[in-house]
Amino acid sequence: MSKKTTVCTAIPYVNSVPHIGNILTDLSGDITARYFRMRGQDVFFQVGTDENGLKIKEAAEAQGRDPHEFVGEIASRFQSIFDATQISYDDFIRTTEPRHVKASQELFRRLKANGHVYLGKYEGWYDVSTETFYREEDLVEGKSPDGNEVRWVSEDNYFFQLSSFGDRLLRHIEENPSFIQPPNRRNEVISFIKQGLRDICITRKNPGWGIPVPDHEELVIYVWFDALINYIAATGWPDEGWEDKWPAKVQWVGKDILTRFHATLWPAMLLGIGLPLFETVAAHGWVLLAGEKISKSKGNVVRPLELAEEFSAKAGISPELAIDVLRHYLTATMSLENDSTFTYEDFDQRYNSDLANDLGNALNRTLSMAHKFVGGAVPSDEVEAEAIDAIQRAKDAFAAAMTEYQIPKASEAAMGLVRFLNKYIDTRAPWALAKNSDPALGSVLRSMLLCIRSAEGLMRIFIPTASDAIASQFNLPGLTQWDEIGTNASLPSGTPLGQPQPIFPRLEIQKGSSAKSAKEAAPKKEKAPAPSQPMQTETQSTITIEDFMKVELRVARVIEAEPVEGSDKLLKLQLDIDGEKRQVVAGIRANYSAEDLIGRQVVMVFNLKPAKLRGVESQGMLLAATDSDGGAILLQPDRETPEGAKVR
Repeated sequence: MSKKTTVCTAIPYVNSVPHIGNILTDLSGDITARYFRMRGQDVFFQVGTDENGLKIKEAAEAQGRDPHEFVGEIASRFQSIFDATQISYDDFIRTTEPRHVKASQELFRRLKANGHVYLGKYEGWYDVSTETFYREEDLVEGKSPDGNEVRWVSEDNYFFQLSSFGDRLLRHIEENPSFIQPPNRRNEVISFIKQGLRDICITRKNPGWGIPVPDHEELVIYVWFDALINYIAATGWPDEGWEDKWPAKVQWVGKDILTRFHATLWPAMLLGIGLPLFETVAAHGWVLLAGEKISKSKGNVVRPLELAEEFSAKAGISPELAIDVLRHYLTATMSLENDSTFTYEDFDQRYNSDLANDLGNALNRTLSMAHKFVGGAVPSDEVEAEAIDAIQRAKDAFAAAMTEYQIPKASEAAMGLVRFLNKYIDTRAPWALAKNSDPALGSVLRSMLLCIRSAEGLMRIFIPTASDAIASQFNLPGLTQWDEIGTNASLPSGTPLGQPQPIFPRLEIQKGSSAKSAKEAAPKKEKAPAPSQPMQTETQSTITIEDFMKVELRVARVIEAEPVEGSDKLLKLQLDIDGEKRQVVAGIRANYSAEDLIGRQVVMVFNLKPAKLRGVESQGMLLAATDSDGGAILLQPDRETPEGAKVR
């Protein structure tokens, strides 16, 4: 059997339903696994659930449930969420499974036989919420450092001689710089070890739940000790064949369980029984909500499937594409070095800026122009050097980021290629080339098509459903092999292209929602009609068709936008109308930000006499409705329309 590239993720505790913070760890593992597969590696990707420990038993009893039934139900929920969010795992291990019990008891036996485990008396404070022991000096105002209640425990237990592994761990970290990622976490671990490691109590009194200690069934193995063993239990250890899946290439964890557990205790356990250490442990920051870590125990959770379901309805996209939006947001905004903050507004804005504007705009413009200018098929012309260089730079940056497990930087590299394409289209102006019968038109269109095709391959590990949809519009299979990205073979000449179908329609984001809610809560005053302004009659408000035909309305696309200096109401927009550039000043800043508008199609009055607003020339006017507060609601086509199309 060939050697596997193993990717592991920290297994979440099943005392409650999962949230987006839990998913971030498994999603990081999924993206890593998908990338390794794309690079041709034989991947074994493992996830699972941590089901032992006193907290589980107490949570079940609080609901009047049998613990086995309780953990089975919640583990099933985790697995369902992993499946729905397209976590491409190869194995889902539960720590209540016989294979994990067997591996845990065997590891305990071997550590004891090797002289690394001894019997002693434990007296100290125990935090049931985190299943962690603390010394008196560790407590903060009588509670654990996490603010949880603690209880005094005095028991005869087994201890693991962690203190004897400090020098070996420091030497391994020094000799293997990539062992801990990112580097700032590595420094934290080194500092922790140099302070002096303490032996750790690895058993506790058997409460009727947990893995019994071999030959001492009045004790169970400490939950944090047994949970770590799942990584080798999933390989089949100690039975034959485990060597094909171990050591792991990378283990993904949250920062809070790196230093004490995954970077010290776990490697020491492996050293104690003579097993090779994993290559890298990568730790990401927390996801914060309102400045606090998202936590099941605190109840401030954002549940992934509910978030996707709500967004699907709001944006008018399929649930599967809404999952892609969630995947993109979490990976694009996550940080290894620091924490990231989740807000619903930022979630919507990221969708608009990255997926609706940048990616959707690039795809729709490229396919629309291919149909308009080259007959709707991939031309055979050479790709321009500028596009080839951009694709290669994106691939190089992507690969470099993944070497260090910097997933957000890999995401940015893929999105960078999309942004290059939008600028390339504006610079090369295919509409102008077509108008002038320029022979470069075919090369420019093929370059555009190859860029979006390459972006589909790079973004596939982040947004697989959307990538499939892009490939479908190209009438080609999805790009799943790294070496094919950016090649002529990935885009055969003459391939008939599908009509552009917007994958991510732009989301209308309500501005100042809290202020609006306050206004709606207050009593509304009816405005009396001014005496000097009698109501207009139907005769006074009607016009003839000849009057209407004097107004020329056109579809335009916003390619640049910026505030007008000195005004809190005006935005200066640069519009593309079938190759012609127009500048329009619009009083819509209270309802739209500049970044919201770039890439959007609008309807404009094309033949309006130019005028100056705040000293800036405006060469047209946008059409907009007004909301109940008098704010602007821009009008736009309900589907992608060629720039310059007349509105009748």
